[in-house]
Amino acid sequence: MGKVIGGKTLSVDGFASDPNGDVGQLYPDLVNLAQTEVLQEEMRTTGAIVMGKRSFEMGDPDWYADNYEYQVPIFVLTHHMPAKQPRSNGRLRFIFVTDGIESAVAQAKAAAGDKNVLVIGGSINRQVINARLCDELHIGIMPVLLGGGLRLFEGVDLTRLKLEKIRVFDAGPRTDIWFRVVK
Repeated sequence: MGKVIGGKTLSVDGFASDPNGDVGQLYPDLVNLAQTEVLQEEMRTTGAIVMGKRSFEMGDPDWYADNYEYQVPIFVLTHHMPAKQPRSNGRLRFIFVTDGIESAVAQAKAAAGDKNVLVIGGSINRQVINARLCDELHIGIMPVLLGGGLRLFEGVDLTRLKLEKIRVFDAGPRTDIWFRVVK
């Protein structure tokens, strides 16, 4: 069975977005990032995604079917079903989950089979960590200082989170550090 993998790209001062919610400085070159060893490995080993509603709504939901690097089922945790079902294809489809993070992760694990479940979104990452459902954290560090914004670990019970470094990747200005969550 695959793992549940959380994580985000952060600034050196620990923010996952700037004070206005913009993540542009953390992802200055998405085309090159998609070609890095770290992202290629994540794409090969990911069988499903659990995504937060805000992350889902950051762009046009119909865009995902032909353009998103992860062509796998995406489980969107939400309180309300969307008015319109987004476009899907033979690999990528959206499943909206309204009964909590445990249900979203369980459904994603079933869909992923032997592959991993990737967690996308700040709030969703915190929920997965606090529910002790996270097996690994993949943290990208970009050499920028944002001075404020969303902190990934704000609201996480840090006394219950123990990490063990397992891998480090360097890709251009970015450094990715993968941690195993010690249970």
